[in-house]
Amino acid sequence: SPSGFSSMNLQWFLSAFGLSLCLARYQKNTFRIMMKRSELYDQLDVSMPGLISDADWVANQANFAAALFGSFGWHWVGFYRVEGEELVLGPFQGPVACTRLHRSKGVCSAAWRAKKTVVVEDVEAFVGHIACSAASRSEIVLPLCDGEGVVRAVLDIDSAELDDFSAEDQGRLEALLASVCNALLPK
Repeated sequence: SPSGFSSMNLQWFLSAFGLSLCLARYQKNTFRIMMKRSELYDQLDVSMPGLISDADWVANQANFAAALFGSFGWHWVGFYRVEGEELVLGPFQGPVACTRLHRSKGVCSAAWRAKKTVVVEDVEAFVGHIACSAASRSEIVLPLCDGEGVVRAVLDIDSAELDDFSAEDQGRLEALLASVCNALLPK
């Protein structure tokens, strides 16, 4: 193990200190920690088009969110779809989330209104931020537009780390979304 703990030592350590952590999650995250973020994006670039190929856009959104969440371990990854003047919760991975967001407030709504990606280094400093989870510290939201340029949904990613999203993250996520966007929206 790169951290010097064997699985048996980790189990003893966790039980000795009354901590609860799923060992399988520890092992999965160890692999992720050993990889560079760019390598994780490279893997997603190859696998995502095949994964997001179902005729059902909801299933595709669910798998897209799960693939990002599993690859990077961000706090929350999911979609909100545009319904009138609101964003309505869609498929996601992470803790429970706000069900409806009005167009006039929040990071997701800012990306919707601007029709462009919004990166927030510190959500506490974002005027109008909607705190669906106190653990969220930084956020990136990417709009999904249809063929006419109308925003139909947004991809929202929250991190428990401050300033967790770089220009590389923005560019790689935008390219990844563009490669499968039609499969993530209703026809």
